[in-house]
Amino acid sequence: MLLAFDTATPHVTVALHDGTEVVATYGSTESMRHGEMLAPGIAAVLADAGAISADVTAIAVGVGPGPFTGLRVGLVTARTMSLALGIPAYGVCSLDVLAAEAMDLGLDDFVVATDARRKEVYLASYAEGARVEGPSVVKPADAATDAVVVGRGGLLYPEAFPNTRGPEHPSAAVLADVVVNERFELLDPEPLYLRRPDAVAGLSAKKVS
Repeated sequence: MLLAFDTATPHVTVALHDGTEVVATYGSTESMRHGEMLAPGIAAVLADAGAISADVTAIAVGVGPGPFTGLRVGLVTARTMSLALGIPAYGVCSLDVLAAEAMDLGLDDFVVATDARRKEVYLASYAEGARVEGPSVVKPADAATDAVVVGRGGLLYPEAFPNTRGPEHPSAAVLADVVVNERFELLDPEPLYLRRPDAVAGLSAKKVS
């Protein structure tokens, strides 16, 4: 079973995939409580599926970009479980997770924009099923576009992104599907911050074995 979770936004999302389909999901209703909500979320999806931690054979985790505090909770949990259970952990850019869901909804050429705080957004562009630019961190005015925009950033800055559609936050259920089907590049479970001094360069691709 693949356990997937993302803590790159104010909310926690968790899912369990049995290799064929998602069998349980959890989403926190309280924001900015990653440390308190992730463990109960993991316990909830395992219980819903009648599984235990020993049944988990791999982990998928969103690596951001996102704020340091939230990302740290998810990534430390992923690495700890990976080590304790002796199983692989696969990272995915959280913007790619939003893009995958947008593609599932029928969108093709679009931009993903999420909240980077400091009156900025994390931004990436997608076309024909692939990421073609980004991710980067920019001011909304500098990235203003009439193109379709997916994600929380579009809702926060409608003056820059007037054509907002699709999901607001990444879904762990979609994250699991991305990893199972290798829809986007798989990364090591290391944080993608994009801001100095937290910027991380040279993330390497990792394939599902």
